[in-house]
Amino acid sequence: MRVAIVGGGAIGCATALALVERGVDVVVLERSVPGAEASSAAAGILGAQVELHEREDGGLFVRARDAWREWAIALREASGIDVGWRRSGVLRAAWTEEQREGLRDEVGWQSRRGMQAELVDGRRARDVEPQLAASVIAAAYFPDDAQVDPPLVLRALIAILARSPRATVRSGTTVQKLLVSGGRCVGVELAQGEVRADATVLAAGSWSSLVAGVPASLPPVRPVRGQIVLLEECPARLQTIVFGGERYVVPRGDGRVVCGSTTEHVGFRKEVTAAGVHSILAGALMCVPSLENAQLAGTWSNFRPHVDGDRALVGISPLPGLLVATGHYRNGILLAKATADAVAHALLEGAQGLKSGAAGGGGGGAGGGEGDAAAGA
Repeated sequence: MRVAIVGGGAIGCATALALVERGVDVVVLERSVPGAEASSAAAGILGAQVELHEREDGGLFVRARDAWREWAIALREASGIDVGWRRSGVLRAAWTEEQREGLRDEVGWQSRRGMQAELVDGRRARDVEPQLAASVIAAAYFPDDAQVDPPLVLRALIAILARSPRATVRSGTTVQKLLVSGGRCVGVELAQGEVRADATVLAAGSWSSLVAGVPASLPPVRPVRGQIVLLEECPARLQTIVFGGERYVVPRGDGRVVCGSTTEHVGFRKEVTAAGVHSILAGALMCVPSLENAQLAGTWSNFRPHVDGDRALVGISPLPGLLVATGHYRNGILLAKATADAVAHALLEGAQGLKSGAAGGGGGGAGGGEGDAAAGA
């Protein structure tokens, strides 16, 4: 069997690896450089709990997060690249009594579902993370949430695929449309020719709906811009991921601190703006004032793939021969392997996509329905 995968980000490359491991030949088609778009721009938070909404079933997210430790080891052993997995924990900070009560509710329903979550006062929160602002009066503490370094994840995946005789990765390749014959997707058309395949996986992130021939019955995937600021502190002090309102700081442990992010519906305008950087830095310094002495090391932006209703699209599509793996919004890195395994299972076993969850406004997931690819709660 030969499978064409449209998109060489974390989802596409992880899916390619999952198929290769099951004896399938794959060709990954990436219009840019594999991993150059949203995957490498992500903060890499494995925030199964910190970004989970009460209406969502967190089982998928927690399983996906917990599976990352073993997968990170496997990626390192196969590629020689450490992908930066760390169970750094997450604090969601509160500055007001109203925020504290909101966190109390959040910790309560998560605890009732068997998740590790604790509401701590300001002193206990600063015991966990001494760099936390003195003005923080309480925090929700999620000790099991973790992180990886997305560019390293992509490097590891691409290195493994490059060594496999079953995998071909083609960069600088724009897929113009799906090839359909007899009511079935039989590959894709490129500017440079065609790629015929027994099955095709659409994993093009925010660009998925721009591929001609995608079934109109699938909800459109739209870009949501997120800007990121990279700081460097020397020596490295911050160790715990901290969320404050809509902003977060993610310490890599080596002095690098990823600060984010904005949520902007501006189409495909890949810009870093003064207003975006200002709001991110203001949020970061509110959480961790000592970062005022950190060096500004970089800025970037990219697009999260979002589907109305917060529904990731994972599994068998209405077009025979086409599977989808897109629309993960803020959780593409968290759900990369879970999605890859679900797509491989759907292709080889005729199963549905991921079960339980949505691509949530804060949290995320994916799922499948009876023969379709629409997920969500």
